[in-house]
Amino acid sequence: MTLTDALSAATGRHVAAGPETAVGGGSINVCHRWPSREGPLFVKLARREHASMFEAEAAGLEELARAQALRVPRVLGRGEAGAQAFLALEWLVFGGTTARSERRLGELLAVQHRVGAECFGWHRDNTIGCTPQVNTPDRDWVRFYVERRLRFQLDLASRKGHAGLLTERGGLLCERAGQFFVDHRPVPSLLHGDLWGGNWATDAEGQPVIFDPAVYFGDREADLAMTHLFGGFGAPFYEAYAAAWPLDPGEPERRTLYNLYHVLNHLNLFGGGYLRQAQSMIDRLLALTQG
Repeated sequence: MTLTDALSAATGRHVAAGPETAVGGGSINVCHRWPSREGPLFVKLARREHASMFEAEAAGLEELARAQALRVPRVLGRGEAGAQAFLALEWLVFGGTTARSERRLGELLAVQHRVGAECFGWHRDNTIGCTPQVNTPDRDWVRFYVERRLRFQLDLASRKGHAGLLTERGGLLCERAGQFFVDHRPVPSLLHGDLWGGNWATDAEGQPVIFDPAVYFGDREADLAMTHLFGGFGAPFYEAYAAAWPLDPGEPERRTLYNLYHVLNHLNLFGGGYLRQAQSMIDRLLALTQG
């Protein structure tokens, strides 16, 4: 079956023989605007062995859609054809962000975070970037975050040649991580999981849209922490979120703890200067703990 035939079968649309143009969609996949008789599609392509990544992304978008909070692109279909895997999503026309759309993003993210679960984690694993993200459920948040997030990335860093001070100090931080939760008892909240500035936009009506998720149920502060890591979120967003659901004391310190996960992941994906950044974050966090 050709890719065109597979797209038609998966989406139920009469798609064109080929894409109209390549479009931006991250550094991992090849993305296209693909015409069809029923309107254009946003199509992601990857090697066939990455089909499970698209399956998890589709499941994550559908999980977020069920929250009936922030808009996400509608999943139209996914599958494989030859050596390729594909994910077809609703084509959205994006507009410019405004203070109003940022406020709405903060309000609706708080609504999404009110969607809970019995355990932290999710019913399936997914990816953060192209790194596996283990979501085996656990009722203990600190244990979940230490084992499924920090230790996983530290072990991966060790295998990639960064054993030594990073993993030694990182292991010590894992042992002391509970000290950051003495006065904070998070509940499982539905998280986007990869909420940096490049993963939100506004639709043609000016309403916020989120995409490219790494969904799981976790401490809502983990989503908010990442919004600080690379920029892309202004004061109206934070003010609106805090008005809808105020944060607990100690959030700035836990923000560093949560962003360490993403910096370690960037170290494992890209190397370079992320090693020094990760070591600095670990040292700052350890300085706030008692041995």
